[in-house]
Amino acid sequence: MALPKWIKRTIDFFATIILWVYFTLGFLILFAPLYCYSYFFSKNLEFSFQKLNQRFFKSLFKVFLIITPGLSIHIDDEVYSIRSSVILCNHISYLDSILLVSLFEKQKTIVKRTFLKVPIFGWLVKRSGFLFQTAEETFTSSVVQGFENLENYLLSEGNLFVFPEGTRSRDGVIGRLQKGAFNIAKRCRAPIQVLMIKNTNKLFGPGKWLLNTCVPNTIEVKRIMSIQPEYTSAYFSLHALMEQVRQAFELQRAP
Repeated sequence: MALPKWIKRTIDFFATIILWVYFTLGFLILFAPLYCYSYFFSKNLEFSFQKLNQRFFKSLFKVFLIITPGLSIHIDDEVYSIRSSVILCNHISYLDSILLVSLFEKQKTIVKRTFLKVPIFGWLVKRSGFLFQTAEETFTSSVVQGFENLENYLLSEGNLFVFPEGTRSRDGVIGRLQKGAFNIAKRCRAPIQVLMIKNTNKLFGPGKWLLNTCVPNTIEVKRIMSIQPEYTSAYFSLHALMEQVRQAFELQRAP
């Protein structure tokens, strides 16, 4: 039996407050000292921050499981084994980014340059080696050429995850894929792993500020395609590669 609307909103409200309290105080009390220690003593600051990012967001999803009794999270085992790859993923919720960070110890992504102005967060993502772009630079060739050390990073078992649609889908339909992520993979001669995320939007949907905690929900992440393109082949086509990935998304996306 469905809960009355006011009861559901009350539960969602308090669950959301609990999450934000943990996000703030949990970071300040449990993780900020570790970041400070790493900043002063780590021999590889970027990697140390990436590991801490993973652990913090992994703990955040444990909080999600506590405050949302009907929630479960299923990650295919083969996802955890991904290394040295450009990961392409659909995008349906703000939770997608932090979920992917929580899965990989050595990870980078691309964020808007405006986030550099956000106190603490901007400093953290910069020290973590994340890549920045402005809205006008969205995956253009000039931005791709600026990723000077990315090829070595990928060769050292790091992953770069990108949402090639460039923005969140509000209805689950796969938007137009942008070339930039594919150009990055080509430039670095990197394998491409295609992931599908499902149901993060049911927990925290676009345009919402309250969590949706009173419905059964299973968040899923699975690898739907692994590609090692022959970039140096005379027959290589960026357009064909993009179409191959788009078809994989279309076949797997939720109705």
